Amino acid sequence: MTATDSLAGWLGARTDAQLVTLLQLRPDLAVPLPSSMAVLAARAAQRASVLRATEDLNTLELAILETLAVHGKTRTDRDDPPLANTQLHMQLSDRVPSAAIDDALERLLARALVWTVDDELHLVPTAAEALPWPIGSATEIPDALTEPEVVAALPDLPPAERALLDKLATTGPRGRTRDAAPDTPPERPIQRLLARRLLRWVDDETVELPVTVGQVLRREPVTHPHALTPPHPHSTKHTPAEVNAVAAGEVGELLRHCAGVLEVLGQAPAPALRAGGLGVRELRRIAKQIGVDEPRAGLLVELLASAKLLEKGMPDPPPVFDATDDFWAPTRGVDAWLEAPPARRWAALARAWLDLDRMPWMIGMRDDNDKPLAALSQELRTPHAPRDRRAILRLLAEYPSGTALNPADVGRVLAWRRPRWRRHFRPEVVEQTMAEAAALGFIGRGALGSAARALLHHAATSTADAEAEMEAALPAPVDHVLVQADLTVIAPGPLTTDLQQRIALVADVESAGAATVYRIGETSVRRALDAGLTAAELHGVFARHSRTPIPQALTYLIDDVARRHGQLRAGMAQSFVRSDDPALLAQVLSAPVASALALRAIAPTVAIAHAPLGELLEQLRAAGFAPAGEDSAGTIVDLRPRGARIAVRPGARQPYRPAPPSAEQLESLVTELRAGERAASARSGQSVRPDGTRTNTAATLALLQLAARVRRSVNIGYVDAQGVATQRVVEPLKVGNGQLDALDPVTGAVRHFTLHRIASVALLE
Repeated sequence: MTATDSLAGWLGARTDAQLVTLLQLRPDLAVPLPSSMAVLAARAAQRASVLRATEDLNTLELAILETLAVHGKTRTDRDDPPLANTQLHMQLSDRVPSAAIDDALERLLARALVWTVDDELHLVPTAAEALPWPIGSATEIPDALTEPEVVAALPDLPPAERALLDKLATTGPRGRTRDAAPDTPPERPIQRLLARRLLRWVDDETVELPVTVGQVLRREPVTHPHALTPPHPHSTKHTPAEVNAVAAGEVGELLRHCAGVLEVLGQAPAPALRAGGLGVRELRRIAKQIGVDEPRAGLLVELLASAKLLEKGMPDPPPVFDATDDFWAPTRGVDAWLEAPPARRWAALARAWLDLDRMPWMIGMRDDNDKPLAALSQELRTPHAPRDRRAILRLLAEYPSGTALNPADVGRVLAWRRPRWRRHFRPEVVEQTMAEAAALGFIGRGALGSAARALLHHAATSTADAEAEMEAALPAPVDHVLVQADLTVIAPGPLTTDLQQRIALVADVESAGAATVYRIGETSVRRALDAGLTAAELHGVFARHSRTPIPQALTYLIDDVARRHGQLRAGMAQSFVRSDDPALLAQVLSAPVASALALRAIAPTVAIAHAPLGELLEQLRAAGFAPAGEDSAGTIVDLRPRGARIAVRPGARQPYRPAPPSAEQLESLVTELRAGERAASARSGQSVRPDGTRTNTAATLALLQLAARVRRSVNIGYVDAQGVATQRVVEPLKVGNGQLDALDPVTGAVRHFTLHRIASVALLE
């Protein structure tokens, strides 16, 4: 009897619930539906499926696999019984509690990587190939250097010896060389490395790189396979309120900077590279205009693109110059996002980051061709990024609120839990991921915030709880400002939406943070007047909302700008200029700007221009005049540019992620599998296989009608509408009208089969 035959018998004895769990843990076994337990066992033993099933195993579970594999390799007598459960406990109980061994063994049984016969444990043959370390590393007590000893020894190595270690670390731990023989001169590199215990001797022609040395060389978190209990990270305790406050502060900066990026790209869309990314110069321009460094600017554009707030294409309106290439510009959903409450805007960005299959912190690093990785480029795509990101955050979520962990400790714990993924948790990866999480308000003081916990818990269904937590953490909007004598305005917190919009019109941001400082000048006051506000309205804004006395200098500034504002009116003729003061219009016509705009007087108070209205206003203001735009009724209108927008392409930048089957679907699959197994094991008597002829079809009908009369079960081969062939054991009840009604003995339900799709019929003995 082969191993898969024994495994098939063990699978057949499992309960339906256990088989459903198996298909949940190893969904590849169900596609396509196996026809019998033998087929299921064969798939479960396939190398590719086993390697996939072991990706989630921790160090203890892999150590059990190694123990079973070593026992199988060391047996010389085939009649010697396999390793018993009690023997396994005896070999590992000195390093790990028995309860932990039982739990690990249950997880291996649930994945069908191990099966039992009475008390004997059997290993799927290909499971030994899944070990992420040389076989024997977990079962033999090591006599190797510690991590500090390896780190101290590596800098002193000559180049030839270091190159040899690097080669083994990247290609495989074992190497063949004649210099491993005992009579080799001690000054040879291999002998020197053996003497310093940076290599391990296997035989006269083979050496092996110790696990710890390989981990240090590959810059992986260091955990040894022999350590069967998870490491205990050092933690620092903060109050949850402090963590949430720090996270909320980062969220405020994040939303402000994202709005800045959208404004910059709305005013001047960035040309896309030929490969589709964003160029270094454009990223530098964005960073400079919003006042951040380039790595943060790269993170912001990646976030906005993932949240569908940035897109590549031809914006509307198109750039002022002729262009055929694509541009990166805001989408039409930006305006709704900007008007949403801060907590909702954060939730959209946070959810996009969780699902982002890219690593923004890699922007600027060099690829294999020594070229820098560009923001928004395809080279940044890393399919496992969402999985690794969630693993780091979920580890933080396991600890009480306010508990901060060191990134190095996080990497060690995750490397112990998933040794086959350990390269994904290198120190720089964990550190950069946690830095991104802090920038997005997930983490404060190294601990996970309340809003992030709610988002991780409910991300698949709703963000309402996370929004509520973030809204509670964010400082309440204030409805007042402090106007200073030097014409600065201090906002002691986030302003209400209406007040913030009005202050942003009449003042420019000078510094931002927990308290934002604005400065009022002639240009900013004129901008507010251009938007349609009157001098009286501006005085009223400060009178109602300032907690400090209004300085006289501000009153004079508003009145002086308002007195001169609008004396010169501009409209569209292509565009026109008019003024109630003929002398002022004559002064404009005599200025050099008149020639540049091709101004021509058509009346003492009216002149027309061939330039667009926006250009007319801009050049007149640059020449020292203070025109205002007006509509056909003579009312001042807000002519500020709104920024370019681009339509989101359906399905763009959405990675395909197949939905896992539900429990109900898996239960149905197990039912079909049981029926196929019963059909495969049933002993058949008289049988008919239709060939399409009238005589043969009549014989099929007669056999089915006979089975219905005498209440005999039959084994039918059936091809469904999708062309999938299955074997079913059923009990015919009625045959007629081109259909067979039969009782399914497994489920007790009546099923209906189309007669022309029945490929074979056999009476069961």
